[in-house]
Amino acid sequence: MAHDTGPHAARPSGLVGKQVAGYRIEREVGRGGMAVVYRAKDLRLDRTVALKLLAPELARNDTFRKRFTYESRVAAAIDHPHIVPVFEAGETDGVLYIAMRYVAGRDLRHLLDKEGPLAITTATRIAAQVASALDAAHDHGLVHRDVKPGNILVAAGTDSDHPEHVYLTDFGLTKKSLSLTGFTTVGQFVGTLDYVAPEQISGRPVDGRCDVYSLACVVYETLAGGPPFQRDDDMALLWAHQYDVPPAVSGQRPDLAPGVDGVLAKALAKSPDDRYGSCLAFVAALRAAVVGEPERAWAPPLPPAWARPVFPGGPEPEGRERLP
Repeated sequence: MAHDTGPHAARPSGLVGKQVAGYRIEREVGRGGMAVVYRAKDLRLDRTVALKLLAPELARNDTFRKRFTYESRVAAAIDHPHIVPVFEAGETDGVLYIAMRYVAGRDLRHLLDKEGPLAITTATRIAAQVASALDAAHDHGLVHRDVKPGNILVAAGTDSDHPEHVYLTDFGLTKKSLSLTGFTTVGQFVGTLDYVAPEQISGRPVDGRCDVYSLACVVYETLAGGPPFQRDDDMALLWAHQYDVPPAVSGQRPDLAPGVDGVLAKALAKSPDDRYGSCLAFVAALRAAVVGEPERAWAPPLPPAWARPVFPGGPEPEGRERLP
């Protein structure tokens, strides 16, 4: 692949029909500031994939290239029903690429643009699936740092009780939170301004609670029709994330239960210490608020009875609270 056919040097259709790293590009399906995503055919295994080609200048940054390669491998090792599987990541002729499962459907950005605010039941179903994916990534030491509607794919579900199946994507551009600190400085801001956590803006260390904040911004938008902070310029928006109080979502959706405002306010707290400790804990509190239940402490659900340990000579310890 010649350098003059890189993703930002070509017209949208410039690579259609050409081969890149064993994949034949069929059509463009998405384009952003750092990458272009194509539907492509894996010529070795005869399957359709989503092929993301990153901007060539990123491959010239040694720190970014090392971080991208390492984190793509970690992401590929995560087997989770709501994370888009990564098949391969690498570099070809000066361009970084990542091949993932091709998901037929649309992303949450397109869904919101078309339908506007979602029903609370739909919003919480989507949020729960994204939260499950994020917590699984956090268990592997990965912080996404760019949770936004465009990175949430919404495919058809299996039945009327599960009308959509949600995938979280773009783990190849995440940050390893617990180690490899030398891989984190690439000279570029990672994150989308409408959903970015205050600690990202100020350059403080981040952990999974950064994704709690971003997920809360997304949930707010699914309910209100827009993100919590909307300003005329980027600097004002960054200031708002760090210092302004988010408006109550009930101002846009008076049909919501009063407790929803408090749950979102906690998830959008400026300090990570004041937020929920996990994404699923946030969604559990949201679901409880929707039905008017008081907020409760959350713990991971118990394993099935057959998988629990037996304690001879005494009763089994009491179970922890389950996710509603």
